[in-house]
Amino acid sequence: MVEELVDFPVQVKIVPPIEDWINGELKISQIKQVQIEDLLDRVPINIKNKRIANELKDKVIVVTGGAGSIGSELVRQIANCEYKSLIVIDQAESALYDLQQELKQNGFHNFIPIVGDIRDKNRMSSIFQEYKPNMVFHAAAYKHVPLMEYNSYEAIKINVAGTKVIVDLSLDNNVDKFIFVSTDKAVNPTNVMGATKRIAEMYISCAEQYKKTKFITTRFGNVLGSNGSVIPLFKKQIEKGGPLTVTHKEITRYFMTIPEAAQLVLEAGGMGQGGEIFIFDMGDSVKIFDLAKNMIKLSGLKYPEDIDIKITGLRPGEKLYEELLANGEDTMPTYHKKIMISKSRELFYEETKSKINELCVSNMFFNENTVKLMKEIVPEYVSNNSELCKLDKKESKPVEEAEVAAHTILTKKILQS
Repeated sequence: MVEELVDFPVQVKIVPPIEDWINGELKISQIKQVQIEDLLDRVPINIKNKRIANELKDKVIVVTGGAGSIGSELVRQIANCEYKSLIVIDQAESALYDLQQELKQNGFHNFIPIVGDIRDKNRMSSIFQEYKPNMVFHAAAYKHVPLMEYNSYEAIKINVAGTKVIVDLSLDNNVDKFIFVSTDKAVNPTNVMGATKRIAEMYISCAEQYKKTKFITTRFGNVLGSNGSVIPLFKKQIEKGGPLTVTHKEITRYFMTIPEAAQLVLEAGGMGQGGEIFIFDMGDSVKIFDLAKNMIKLSGLKYPEDIDIKITGLRPGEKLYEELLANGEDTMPTYHKKIMISKSRELFYEETKSKINELCVSNMFFNENTVKLMKEIVPEYVSNNSELCKLDKKESKPVEEAEVAAHTILTKKILQS
């Protein structure tokens, strides 16, 4: 109905459910403008579960990447619970400051913002030893696919080595639960970013075998309005008079709002007993081309008369369609209809952990062999529309055999030391 009404020259607003009117709970502030998520033909997710609040009660909680899109929303929702202490870690100083001011403005004071880099093991270790967290929500990551395709060193350093630091410290400091924010791009990855997130998932699965900390992974698609995502980009392009840029007319993505994603991460963290990869039901995938047309319409303009849409071509590493399950994976239901558990393939844990350690050491030396190592760790990682496609050809030898052998010997010596 909303999609049909916005075509007419009238103001369209959305009001709360009728039961709120009957119960006298309707407020003017609840009447809102039509947002892009209202045109996506999807049922909003709203979780009201006391189990989450009980899970967080009296806990010391660490959120890494706490000033980012998902991390900051996790912080906002945790702030409403009766936790003991909330430590928010991020290297983005300005974003962390803004979050601090927002929380203070809203009356929340029992939190500790820390400017820090998860790659700095000594700094992270001092934080864990000082505050002794019970729960860790690990949301720190590099996420932009085209950018990371040309910056594999940083992607591995943050998404793999950084995750390894936080995982290892969680084990060393007897953290009760570790909840990892992953992505659908980790499934059958076609880019560096997705592959690093899959490797992080695998390292977490290895850590679960120690049966000390409960390690839980959550995996979902794009979030509406997150930093650097397509919605803010389209808004800026509309403000400038267009055109809107879409990489392919048939490209689709799964979407949910930032609050929904944070709710599901908290819910999965509450129900997880360790070792699970939770998959979120994000509804039907959305054509980005249709999303662009709807945003033009929502702005009171017409496509293509007022603003056109330009097809620019797939970017390096970009997929046409995202997936939530890899080949050979299946799902099991949970008590929440929007959350499923992925039945993932078994890993050879010692071998996998050894290869991931080798990758992190190799990356320290800026070795161009690192992406090849990633493809060995994640065999389903096949590059798409990228200069890294050459590494998928068996006959391709980007590094001389002698150099590879020398590098392997050096790596083993470092790992043994």
